[in-house]
Amino acid sequence: MNTDRYISPLSERYASKEMQYIFSQDMKFSTWRKLWIALAETEKELGLNITQEQIDELKAFAEDINYDVAIEREKLVRHDVMSHVYAYGVQCPKAKGIIHLGATSCYVGDNTDIIVMKEALLLVRRKLINVIAELSEFAEKYKSLPTLAFTHFQPAQPTTVGKRATLWMQEFLMDFEDLEYVLETLKLLGSKGTTGTQASFLELFNGDHETIDKIDPMIAKKMGFDACYAVAGQTYSRKVDTRVCNILAGIAASAHKMSNDIRLLQHLKEIEEPFEKNQIGSSAMAYKRNPMRSERIASLSRYVMIDALNPAITSATQWFERTLDDSANKRISIAEGFLATDGILDLCLNVVDGLVVYEKVIEKHMMSELPFMATENIMMDAVKLGGDRQELHENIRSLSMEAGKNVKVEGKENNLLELIAQDEAFNMTLDDLQKSMDPSLYIGRSKEQVEAFLKQVISPILEKNASILGVKTEINV
Repeated sequence: MNTDRYISPLSERYASKEMQYIFSQDMKFSTWRKLWIALAETEKELGLNITQEQIDELKAFAEDINYDVAIEREKLVRHDVMSHVYAYGVQCPKAKGIIHLGATSCYVGDNTDIIVMKEALLLVRRKLINVIAELSEFAEKYKSLPTLAFTHFQPAQPTTVGKRATLWMQEFLMDFEDLEYVLETLKLLGSKGTTGTQASFLELFNGDHETIDKIDPMIAKKMGFDACYAVAGQTYSRKVDTRVCNILAGIAASAHKMSNDIRLLQHLKEIEEPFEKNQIGSSAMAYKRNPMRSERIASLSRYVMIDALNPAITSATQWFERTLDDSANKRISIAEGFLATDGILDLCLNVVDGLVVYEKVIEKHMMSELPFMATENIMMDAVKLGGDRQELHENIRSLSMEAGKNVKVEGKENNLLELIAQDEAFNMTLDDLQKSMDPSLYIGRSKEQVEAFLKQVISPILEKNASILGVKTEINV
């Protein structure tokens, strides 16, 4: 363990090993080498004087990266790509002369960035669909359990615990749809040359435009992509990074909203995130059960949402065919945005999988407010018994204020039903009024909405992605 230098909490505490590998040096530089192999194979297949022996030599060392040679070379030439070209050539003396032929640095740098982002998006996609799946199970289980709904965090017309969970799901579903679109439209840069004109290939292939048109599609296919962007400067448009990070920011916003709701519910003692047997909530207050995971979701989510500004500003400030003021920012903001999002989704999976619902507390809160919710129904029933609607409305308003004072000023129980029973204008006994105290009478179509949403919207998506369901995560600390 290195204790004498800064180590990113994203790798030490939050992100999974799988996501960390995607942004590792091994992933980056082995992908560079695979791109050089794809370029050499393409050039050979299109008629350049490149031998199979050279290709085989390159393939033999695709994963065996001599970092020490590259590091020493970069100290001398101050250029990372040419340092790795040199290091690869040391291992592959027969192929040395054809490595990187016709390409510019962005051929390996930018294409690798796209490949890495695609792999990272696929991991995010897998975890996101599992969050949706876990929420769907929760919503199904509690689709009929009445609970107070809130507007302005004030008690409002009841909903169900399951229906509230569908609100979280709906936002994650929107993120999933956005992610699908970005994945489907993601393309490689290809091999466009120093300003995107492919001038070097025009020289290599003696002005044969028809042959040059085949280069990018062939490279794309070898690297597992459908196509390359039709036009580019030296780099792919940094707008791509903006689109990708906006997906991450959207997921972060959805997770933040859900985590805030869970934190509020935990304060109400209605629903709690999982709390382990030996977990300590407070160093001073031993009884505390703080919503640590949900707070961490919110904390990381704020970082990801703000991080999305980085690629947007970078995209807006690129000069003509390229500048290099994107490089240092890009290698930090993209990687850390994904690492933080990975941590967020792991936390979401852990929290939703272990949510504890306290039904008796939910019922208690519901029943303390239900007399207020039931007043419209009570008034209608009283009208049917011969009462005057306008008089009854004024009486209920006045009695509700009195009951509210009893609760908030006197600290007493809600006695609105007793007050109404004592008012002769209503012509109703306390027993009559108690019949209106069934919470299920006031949840509207919550249960039916949950069932329809799960069946018509969520189930088809989960069935389509059945092969990637079942992800379980562990929280590092």
